[in-house]
Amino acid sequence: MNNINTKIRTAIVDDKAINRNIISGKLKQFTELDVCLIAVNGNDFLEQLKGLPIDKMPQIVFMDIEMPGMDGIQAISLAKPLYPDIFFIVLTIFDDDDKIFDAIKAGANGYLMKDENAETLYNAIVNIFVNGGAPMSAAIARKAFEMLSKASLPVLSNTNETDTINAILSEREKEILQHTITGYDAKRIAEITGISVLTVRKHIANIYRKLNVNSKAQAMRIAYKKGLI
Repeated sequence: MNNINTKIRTAIVDDKAINRNIISGKLKQFTELDVCLIAVNGNDFLEQLKGLPIDKMPQIVFMDIEMPGMDGIQAISLAKPLYPDIFFIVLTIFDDDDKIFDAIKAGANGYLMKDENAETLYNAIVNIFVNGGAPMSAAIARKAFEMLSKASLPVLSNTNETDTINAILSEREKEILQHTITGYDAKRIAEITGISVLTVRKHIANIYRKLNVNSKAQAMRIAYKKGLI
């Protein structure tokens, strides 16, 4: 289904054995994935990471939120600075605004509901690991967009009140921004627009520079509030 040539090392952190078994069973359906670490809470996860060689370190971690001892948000916030190459996908039954916001602030790279099927989990891994995407369940994505639309906007640099929206981005950049906000990764945008993945990434970098933002979330706010798309 993709161009992965080596197994992606995955980890599961959840305090309930039934959840660990279900998630593990879903991931083990795919030969490209290796479940290399299973932990019962944040403390257990961080302890198991200590001293692991790089080639044994998980690359993708499915992290529960509500756990005794140390919850998932605390674990991500502590692990991110220590292990910046690990990607964290929150896998939870909670979809309330505070938990979404806190997980993103902590450094989560994706946010999915626990009832997602095996194919969705697999595609999320490919999306985040291979294409640099930020997978979210549809319900979570809607809530995140609503949260961002209410947030304060960053100030646009090198512009003034007389600038028009069309002068900020080129037509191609607006097209790519729209696809990005829709949830497509660079590879998919390249397929749609007929340009290379590298060119798509260059356009995204230019978009961020012109809007004076440094993340997709901030770009979404600008697009929503300023009518860029």
